[in-house]
Amino acid sequence: MTVATDVVDPADFEESAEKTTGKTPLIIKLLVAATFVVILNETIMINAMPSLMVDFEVTARTAQWLSSIFMLTMAAVIPITGWFLQRVTTRTAFTVAMVVFGTGTAIAGLAPTFEVLLAARGIQAAGTAVMMPLLMTTLMQVVAEKDRGRVMGQVTLAISVAPALGPAISGLILQLGSWRLIFAFVLPVAAGVTVFGLRHLKNVGETKVGPVSWTSVALAGIGFSALVYGLSEIGARSGGQLGVIIGIGVVFVAAFVAYQLRLQSSGSPLLDLRTLKHRNYAVTLVLMSIAFMAFLGSMILLPLYLQDIRGLSAVQTGLLVMPGGIAMGLLGPRVGRIYDLKGARVLVIPGAIVMVAALGALSRIQADTPYALILVVHVILMVSLAAIFTPVFTLGLGDLTPELYSHGSSLLGTLQQVAGAVGTAALIVILENRSSALVERGSEADAAFVGGLQWAFIAGAVLGVIVVALSLLLPPKQEGAAASVH
Repeated sequence: MTVATDVVDPADFEESAEKTTGKTPLIIKLLVAATFVVILNETIMINAMPSLMVDFEVTARTAQWLSSIFMLTMAAVIPITGWFLQRVTTRTAFTVAMVVFGTGTAIAGLAPTFEVLLAARGIQAAGTAVMMPLLMTTLMQVVAEKDRGRVMGQVTLAISVAPALGPAISGLILQLGSWRLIFAFVLPVAAGVTVFGLRHLKNVGETKVGPVSWTSVALAGIGFSALVYGLSEIGARSGGQLGVIIGIGVVFVAAFVAYQLRLQSSGSPLLDLRTLKHRNYAVTLVLMSIAFMAFLGSMILLPLYLQDIRGLSAVQTGLLVMPGGIAMGLLGPRVGRIYDLKGARVLVIPGAIVMVAALGALSRIQADTPYALILVVHVILMVSLAAIFTPVFTLGLGDLTPELYSHGSSLLGTLQQVAGAVGTAALIVILENRSSALVERGSEADAAFVGGLQWAFIAGAVLGVIVVALSLLLPPKQEGAAASVH
């Protein structure tokens, strides 16, 4: 085992955190700022699609690949981060993530062709994929158990507000000129965060020496990217080709899992699945996955309705749903404090119930539903999710032993990608099948679409009921790793 020269023992950090109750370590503030910047980039391109289509003379279908490549790269890279974060120091991981992200941003801003821009977005995504597991892993290492909820709430603030602000910021920038200005805005911000971080960031914990399993890398990259892509294309494409892509994804993911179980005996799996032996982590993993299925699936439905039925632009749609994202983020720190005092159940159970109610309310949506009512229900939905995500993240990762933190963060991130794709695919299929059935019965296209939308939101509410049931399995109070069932 090798140790970085400026390594700080996690136990010392725990003791320090105990003495500085109420304060967030500087290292977490730096990583939250960096994570905010890279996550902001995920949604900042939404409003630039029309101008990109004109400049590069591509179709909307082709332009959509700028979002697809980001998603596919994230799905391929996140499973590797558990191994990566154990093999390099905190500063090295931060530097790699931000330099890769910055390089992709610079190339994107200067891209002479659509293909170059597409590759640049993939490079950006590779850097982004490292930041979230790095933040979560470091948080678990340096923050005392009794303060983790509060600090995790601040993380929720960053990851909720950033994507909500992305479309609004890009809309304002596009008023000033070309879509290239978006990258010109992001690059200096990312560079500033990187320079400041390198001046103040300290290494945490120890690094391990161990070989990388390139077979695992290949299986994970092909399997998860094929699975997420295939699922995300349901509704946009049809035919046997899509089934083949999904089938390939399933086979490669299954092979990846089997290979990781085999590698566990040698002590160097790419993704350590021994995390699943910890009861609370396993429960929160399933709960989080189903909640993400309902959440992301529903978040696809609302913009479809607002733009296709109500005729709103992408900017107007972004502004209407932005208050929900901001409310979710602002509530995060308060939810975290309650978690530190009361545990997960008192937050997750009512949060899940309110989520079901909000999705149920959206299932009553009509072609002329007032915008104010849609906004209020959406805010309620996002607030309910704040009561779920912060406690579940904190409880699940807190159930693990320190050497599994990076693998736990990686597995959570991986299943979020897969669950989001599954949820989106399932709800879109329900929407389209119901709409087609109504058209065959003589309904007009818009009325049929609204009818399909209602059924899709009902399906989301059913997923919410499952989340309620799973939340009853959570412990009354937070339990440490020592109390886990192995």
